[in-house]
Amino acid sequence: MKPTNAPNELDMHSETCIKDCRIITLKKHHHANGNLTAVNNGVELPFELRRTFYIYDVPGGAERGGHSHYTCQEFIIAISGSFDVTVDDGNDKYTFTLNRPNQGLLVVPGIWRTLQNFSSGSVCLALASHHFDENDYVRDYNNFLKLKGKQAAEQDTI
Repeated sequence: MKPTNAPNELDMHSETCIKDCRIITLKKHHHANGNLTAVNNGVELPFELRRTFYIYDVPGGAERGGHSHYTCQEFIIAISGSFDVTVDDGNDKYTFTLNRPNQGLLVVPGIWRTLQNFSSGSVCLALASHHFDENDYVRDYNNFLKLKGKQAAEQDTI
């Protein structure tokens, strides 16, 4: 079920691709007693911030994410340590390594994302354009492919 205020899911999901995801470097204000980086709505972020959450204490070998959104955009930052984010539009996949607290990955709606390869002590900060709404999530990869107008995953069609 999609959110009631979501655009047509087939149109929205079929139009986005991994090239719409990009690294954004934030300005670092260097000081001898510690650096500062600010994130402002509509300035550094191309959306209005409505939710912030962070992931930490991820066990070695674990993956996080493994979903897509109908409407929510996210800006994902490695505040500490490093991890990889694999983005997938149903045609192509690309893996970004995040390891700098002044850089983040913009992930647009209609992109499947998975976070993996967390270093020990890493902290992932996510800034989101929408409040949490379970109906905004696509959590089944084969359903994601159908929404993108693709065939079901090869291993499930045999």
